[in-house]
Amino acid sequence: MSETSPQGGTVDPRLLEILVCPVTKGPLRYDREKGELVSERAGLAYPIRDGIPIMLPDEARKLDA
Repeated sequence: MSETSPQGGTVDPRLLEILVCPVTKGPLRYDREKGELVSERAGLAYPIRDGIPIMLPDEARKLDA
């Protein structure tokens, strides 16, 4: 297998269309390389584990300023 999957696994594109940041209710950007969903407005990056976005603010990584 020569193709590598993203760090957090693949996420259903239909799911990405409907997910919003639980803090701001704003849009999320999918960072395929890091396997995260990023909320620029909240300054948080939500992890994706085994293809499942973990949308808990306590589990999110704070973005560098």
